[in-house]
Amino acid sequence: MELSWLMRLRIAAAAAVGIILLGFLAWPLAAPAEPLGVVTVAAVSLFDAVVLVVLACLAGLIAYFLSWPYGREIAVLAVPSGLAVWAIRSGNMADLMLQNPTAAQRQALFASLRWEPIFWLAVVAAGLGGAFLAERIGQTSQPNQVKEKHNPLRNSYLNAVLALVGSGLMVQFCIRLFARDISFFDSKLDLVVTAQPELGQIIFAVSASFLIAAFVVKKFLNAGYIWPIAASALVTWFAITAYCKQPILAHMQMRWPAVFFPNLTISILPLQMVTFGTLGSIAGYWLAVRYNYWRKHELK
Repeated sequence: MELSWLMRLRIAAAAAVGIILLGFLAWPLAAPAEPLGVVTVAAVSLFDAVVLVVLACLAGLIAYFLSWPYGREIAVLAVPSGLAVWAIRSGNMADLMLQNPTAAQRQALFASLRWEPIFWLAVVAAGLGGAFLAERIGQTSQPNQVKEKHNPLRNSYLNAVLALVGSGLMVQFCIRLFARDISFFDSKLDLVVTAQPELGQIIFAVSASFLIAAFVVKKFLNAGYIWPIAASALVTWFAITAYCKQPILAHMQMRWPAVFFPNLTISILPLQMVTFGTLGSIAGYWLAVRYNYWRKHELK
């Protein structure tokens, strides 16, 4: 079940649409004022947010036709591929800590970042919506074997809850294994504080963690990649809620440099979590589909 060169071209074309349309052409919509600034929703105006959602929808629509007849499966890659360019060009969480040196400023910052993944998920969803719109316009039907495997909304409510919560727990655990840097134990907080990971570590840790989560929920719950993707917001929300309380932030501000965090997940920007989490989830889902196919056909 190897990918043909034509299928690889379709995937590359869908990703290229997002990279060009969002990653570069739409960069001024969210570009920070400083060259090494951080991309956050706070810097995006309401008008620019609407434009971004429209462009994401357009990227999904174009990617659908470029990757036809597998547009519904492949076009979802367009928007996260474009946002990945932003995530790479952006500064990191330690830069935000330096810009907000007091505990009160950091508490206000994390209060806004707690809900930021919802916006980035909405942008990703707009890309998927563009693909669905293109499907309606083209009045095409997908190949049966792919369509039957890829219908993540058919799962029961129980499966959905298990997939969502399970993905969040697996990602939390895996990120702590994969995104490591200099760590010290703080006896007062009874926590291990860790320095800001490098960008490459973040990309690997988030992508690999969501890949594992999506693979597991597909393999054992037959759940689609929608639930691990949605869990990217849950992971950030939980980490900020649990580890960014006022006493913890005050202690960190007094005793530790700005590049240290009470939890590794906090050191990852919401944009990075959603972007690389989406790409990892899609890869993990199709890896599980391929594994199931191999188990069914190749072992006979």
